[in-house]
Amino acid sequence: MTFTKTFIATALATAVGTAAFAQETKVIGVSIPAATHGWAGGMNFHAKETVERLEEVYSDLDFVLATASDPGKQVNDIEDMVATRNIDALVVLPFESDPLTPPVQSVADSGAWVTVVDRGLSVEGIKDLYVAGDNSGFGKVSGEFMAQQMPDGGDIVVLRGIPTTIDNERVEGFNAAIEGSGINVLDMEHGNWNRDDSFTVMQDFLSKYPNIDAVWASDDDMAIGVLAAIEAAGRDDVKFVLGGAGMKEMIKRTADGDEMIPANVTYPPSMIATAIELTAVGLTSNAPVSGTFVIGSVLVTQENAMDFYYPDSPF
Repeated sequence: MTFTKTFIATALATAVGTAAFAQETKVIGVSIPAATHGWAGGMNFHAKETVERLEEVYSDLDFVLATASDPGKQVNDIEDMVATRNIDALVVLPFESDPLTPPVQSVADSGAWVTVVDRGLSVEGIKDLYVAGDNSGFGKVSGEFMAQQMPDGGDIVVLRGIPTTIDNERVEGFNAAIEGSGINVLDMEHGNWNRDDSFTVMQDFLSKYPNIDAVWASDDDMAIGVLAAIEAAGRDDVKFVLGGAGMKEMIKRTADGDEMIPANVTYPPSMIATAIELTAVGLTSNAPVSGTFVIGSVLVTQENAMDFYYPDSPF
């Protein structure tokens, strides 16, 4: 099932209108990774803002928000939510899929609603609602932009994220988009969505290849590491770097016309807000919200960059 913006607006309006008639206070647990990198920091910002806002909107809902710096802590957080708060619903972005699957399965088995965000679980059929970005679309939009910027082809290097299904989907979408474009991928390595790792990978690329026309960094944290390596090496052959996910510093550089950062591709950390809001709708109204909600990836250029610039966000 795919939801539209009109559906969300209608569902939210219905939920708000019926919330006043509800008698029993229900509890929504929100379990997410801590702000260990830029995207996660933005996700934490939007989760906190959404919980605070919805607590004012829904008098019959309580929220408990917990952040974890590792899978073990997240498992403990969820078990504590069940034991001490008897949660009626859980919104979870798994730190890792395998260790989080059993505790989330237990929540579902208790009869509570389960919303999974971004990273899926290891077993299908547990969740009531899945909210995620369009990873195949992320790669496709990135590849199409690279092909547009390089009409005569050229040599590029690619930095992948952490070895995951999400990363595989992005790379497959990218490769399909550049097929037949004349773009030659010299090399492709995992930068693990990490600035330092990406700096090291890019240093290696620069030492191996005397000419690199462009870089698909596939993530803004990795793009920062790539740019630092290029600057440190004093190389002027790289014409541009394409990151992704909408880090505010990178969006601002695109808005300002920085030739090295001509575009970005969205993968919004604010998807956690969508997940929390739809879960609230599910608990407070008869509006159907189960299924899958995929948030499309949008190409950000200088013309529309300020539409995606959130100066108050940490990301």
